[in-house]
Amino acid sequence: MNQVFYFVGLKYSRPTVASALNNTLPAVTFALTATLKMEPVAAFAGKAKVAGTALCVVGSMLMTFYRGPLVRTLDSPIHWPYVQRTMTAEAAAHAGGHAAVLGATLVIASNVAWAVWFIIQKKMSNTFSSPYTTTVLMAAMASVQSGVIAVAAEHRLSAWALGFDIRLIGSLYAGVVASGIVIAVMSWCIQVRGPVFVSMFSPMMLIIVAVVGWGILGEKIRVGSVIGAVFIVVGLYTVLWGKGRDLVATETAEDDEEKKIGSGEPSNGAVDGAAVLRSCPAAHRHEATVARDLQCSVMA
Repeated sequence: MNQVFYFVGLKYSRPTVASALNNTLPAVTFALTATLKMEPVAAFAGKAKVAGTALCVVGSMLMTFYRGPLVRTLDSPIHWPYVQRTMTAEAAAHAGGHAAVLGATLVIASNVAWAVWFIIQKKMSNTFSSPYTTTVLMAAMASVQSGVIAVAAEHRLSAWALGFDIRLIGSLYAGVVASGIVIAVMSWCIQVRGPVFVSMFSPMMLIIVAVVGWGILGEKIRVGSVIGAVFIVVGLYTVLWGKGRDLVATETAEDDEEKKIGSGEPSNGAVDGAAVLRSCPAAHRHEATVARDLQCSVMA
């Protein structure tokens, strides 16, 4: 559902609009996890996560819809005639208004499907912590579903032909990188740090698009992009700070539980399976948590 909605929505919309709407994913994910009581929101850390999510969305929208004056930069040394022809054709094809509304709606629907997958993956990792196996199973099921939809929607045999051109490169990249490597890495990160932590890195896409767009498409960087990037970075670290406070509160509660068990006092509940980490001294446990957060951040 995520990929079908997104690619069809991208067809009827503009890449900039689709990229901006993609950044509603953290807000959608946080709203769903908060509704399902997977993320605490009552404490100050929870309010920080809400504020950080809002800042990320505002920054993403600023980068796309507020252009502002140009920022003086060097001209890109890359000149690709194919890209220039394609951008001219897209500008003519996106002249209508009804198609843009349909495209935006489908992109938002793809974000909802993606957020639901984050939550399902987190629940499943508790009992089946095999991100690579689940990636293979999910890709196989998605291939069957997409194949059925494609056969029903496209009857021209010429549309299925692939030559040594950009269509082949795009198909291979979407399959190998976007649907293979990315999903496997994201599944591992969700297992380690949770769905909201992973989804908060999606606004970084607009920053990457701005840099790559300047290099390949020759797009100019504007003040709106710079301001939006600042909002995104501040919002991102605000949410991560809130997540860090939640981790500290969880570790404190676990330490209190261990003290009760060690002193023979009745505990409030059973201790879960992470005994190796909790059996370490507090300083070592903090270092392990920081190292795990850093590793997952780089992978995300």
